[in-house]
Amino acid sequence: MDKELRTDVKPNLSVNAVKVLERRYLIKDENGKVIETPEELFWRVAKALAAPDLKYGVSTDEVENTTREFYEMMANLEFIPNSPTLMNAGRPLGQLSACFVLPVEDTMESIFDTVKHAALIHKSGGGTGFAFSRLRPKGSMVASTSGVASGPVSFMKVVNAATEAVKQGGTRRGANMGMLRVDHPDIIDFITVKDDLNELINFNISVVIPDSFMEKVEKDEDYDLIDPRNKRICLKDGQPVRLNARKTFRMIIEHAWKTGEPGVMFVDRMNSGNPSPKVALYEATNPCGEQPLLPYESCNLGSINLSKMLKTVVDASNPSRPYKYEIDWDKLAGTVEKGVHFLDNVIEANKYPLNNIDKWTKDLRKIGLGVMGWADMLTLLEIPYDSEQALQLGEQVMSFIKEKSHAASRRLAETRGVFPLWKKSFFFNEEAGFGTPMRNSTVTTIAPAGTISIIAGCSSGIEPIFAVSYVRNVMDNTKLVEVNPHFEKVAKERGFFSEELMERISQTGSMAHFSEIPEDVKQSFVTSHDIKPEWHIKMQASFQKFTDNAVSKTINLPEEATVEDVETAYWMAYKLNCKGVTVYRDGCRKGQVLSFKKESKKPEQVTIKERPDLLQGFTEKIKTGYGNLYVTVNTFNGKPFEVFAQIGKSGYTTMADTEAVCRLISLAFRSGVKVEDVVEQLMGIGGASQIFQEGGIVTSIPDAIAKVLKKHFINGKGNKSVKKDIDLEICPDCGGGLVYKEGCVLCYECGFSKC
Repeated sequence: MDKELRTDVKPNLSVNAVKVLERRYLIKDENGKVIETPEELFWRVAKALAAPDLKYGVSTDEVENTTREFYEMMANLEFIPNSPTLMNAGRPLGQLSACFVLPVEDTMESIFDTVKHAALIHKSGGGTGFAFSRLRPKGSMVASTSGVASGPVSFMKVVNAATEAVKQGGTRRGANMGMLRVDHPDIIDFITVKDDLNELINFNISVVIPDSFMEKVEKDEDYDLIDPRNKRICLKDGQPVRLNARKTFRMIIEHAWKTGEPGVMFVDRMNSGNPSPKVALYEATNPCGEQPLLPYESCNLGSINLSKMLKTVVDASNPSRPYKYEIDWDKLAGTVEKGVHFLDNVIEANKYPLNNIDKWTKDLRKIGLGVMGWADMLTLLEIPYDSEQALQLGEQVMSFIKEKSHAASRRLAETRGVFPLWKKSFFFNEEAGFGTPMRNSTVTTIAPAGTISIIAGCSSGIEPIFAVSYVRNVMDNTKLVEVNPHFEKVAKERGFFSEELMERISQTGSMAHFSEIPEDVKQSFVTSHDIKPEWHIKMQASFQKFTDNAVSKTINLPEEATVEDVETAYWMAYKLNCKGVTVYRDGCRKGQVLSFKKESKKPEQVTIKERPDLLQGFTEKIKTGYGNLYVTVNTFNGKPFEVFAQIGKSGYTTMADTEAVCRLISLAFRSGVKVEDVVEQLMGIGGASQIFQEGGIVTSIPDAIAKVLKKHFINGKGNKSVKKDIDLEICPDCGGGLVYKEGCVLCYECGFSKC
C-alpha cells in the first residue's frame, strides 16, 4: 500500500470469507502459497479501477482520492464487483467481465469459431451465453456435403465438452447458457436433453418464448415450427409442422419439475428493455439469465450490500431495546454513485479476450449495478420477506437505485461522452434530434452474487435467507454449527439462544416447528423453504419493475411440490411481467438420479469371499496433489479382489483416510460389487489439492485409485459414463453440500460456483 493512500479502514471478514478469498481470489506464488492479504486485494482492485480516470483529464490527487473511496467501499463490504474483477484487476490477465454472449450462425466455420472463442473466455474466467436458434434442425440437408445436419443439441454437446476440458485448469469454472426458441423444429429434443443429468453438465438451458406463444397456450391452439434458414413454416410431406402450444408448455413445466430445467426467457419482455433495438434484438442471456446481451457483448457487474445501508436511530417506544434500524438513503445514494463510476471504469480497464468483444462492449457500455443482502436488510428492519410491506420496500429501494444510478450515468456522460451507439438507442429521439445523454446503455442488473455474498457476509442477491443455522464441515471433518449473526444477536437479546437449539435448527433447515422461538422472530427470519412460491415470484417482479436488465432469482419449491405448482409459478411470472423464470424443487436432481434405477428386487444375501493365501497383482504409481500414490491391486479370476495404497509424506490423517478408502473398496470387491460401480462412486471426487498429470486432472486420492482401476479393468469394455459430483448435489471441490439458487449452483463451504 502506498504511503499517501493510507486509511484506517480494514476489512472485517468472517472466517469463511477469508477461506474463500484464499482459495479463489488472493494471489499465490508458483508453489500455490498465498502471498496476498485481503486488504492488499482490495487495494489492488481499487488502484486498477481508479486509474482509468486519468484518461479524462483528472488529476493524480483526484485519482488517489477515488482509489481510497473504492478501497473503503470494498473493505467495508458495502460494494463488491463480480468475481473476475476481484481475481484479475491489477494482474497480467486483466479480464474483468463476468459473462459474455457469443453468436452461433448456421455454418460449420461459425460454430467452431464460437467453440474456440468460448474456450478463450472460459480460460479467462468468464461464462458464456448462446442462442442456438439459428442452427438448422437435425436431419436437414447440407448442400455442400450432401449430408444431414446434426442439429443444435449436438453442437451444444461440443461446447460442453470444450468447457469440461478448459475448466479443469481454471480458477473459476466456465459456465454456459444454451437457449433455443420454442418454435425451433428441435425444441422437443432441447426440452428433454437434461433428463440424463450426465448430459450438458456445463450448461443451464432455457426456452426462448415470445408473447404470441403464451397467447396460444392460453387458447389451447397449435403453433407453427419455423425453419431458421428461411424463416418459413417447416413442412413435412408437404404439410405444415405444428405442435400444440399447451402441450409443449406442459412439457417444459414437467421437465422443470423433474430436474429444475429448462427455465424460460420471455423474449419480448427482454427486448422491451433493450436500449438499442435498432442495432439488434436480444436472443440470449448470460449463464444465470439476468443479463441479456447482444452477440459479443460482455457484462460488468457489481452488487451493493443492502445490509450495510442502514443506520440506527433511537426508538423511545420500546424501553427494552431503545434503538431500531432505518435505511440510510444518503449512504445508499453515495454508494450507487461510486458503484456506477467503478463499473464504468471496468469497461476501460478491462483486457477483453476478443477484439469483437472489446468493440461491442465499448459501443454500448452496459453495466449492471445490483444488490445483495436484501434478506438481511429485511430481518434488521423486522419485516417478513413474504409480506406486502417487503414487496413495497423492494420497489422503493430499487426505484431509488435506478433513479440515482441513471443520474450518475448522465453525469459521467457530461464529462466523458455518451456511449458510441447512443443515437441508435431509445435515449435519443431521432425526430426531435436530441435525447437524454447516457454514458451507459443499461445500468442496473440483479445478479446472483453467490460467491461475493459469502465474502461480504450477507444473503445473496434478493434471495431469502437460506438457513439461520447450518452445519459446516471444517478441517479434519469436524462439524461446526454456524449461525446467522443477525439471528444469533436477536436470539441472545430475546433470551432464547442456546447451542442445543441452534444445532436442532441446523438439522431441519426450518424454524416453523420450534415453539421456543417467538412468532415475530420466525416471521422476520423466514427461510427460503418456508416461503410459498408466489412470494418468490412477487419479489422478483417487484425488483424487475425498476431494473434495466433482468433479475436472477430461483423459485424454490419443496420436494412434495406438484407439476401444477410449477405451472402456477411459470404463469404467475409471465402475468407479473418477469423477464424469465427458473424453478428448483428440493431434491429433484437426487430424485432424478434415483429414477434411473430399476425396480428393486427381493434383497439377496451378500457373501463376503474369504481371501485366498496367494493372490497375484500389480502396483502402479500415480501422482496426486498429496504426493506420489502407490496403488496395489490384487486379482482373483481376473477381477480386482483387494486394493492397497501408500501415499508419500503427507501426514497421518491422509494415510489413515487412504487406508480406510482401500479397506472399503476391498470389502466391496470381496462382496461381489462390480468394478464399474466402484469406479463410478470414486471418480471425480474433489479434493483441496488437485494436480495435472498425463491423462488429465487427478482431483483426489479416491479419484486417483479410480483412475488406476478404470485403466486396468474398464477401458475398452464399454464402461458407462461416470456421474459428476454436481449431479449428486456434492461440491466437487470440497465435498460440501451444493445449493441451487438464482439459476446457479453454489457451495457455501468453499465458494465453488457452477457459474
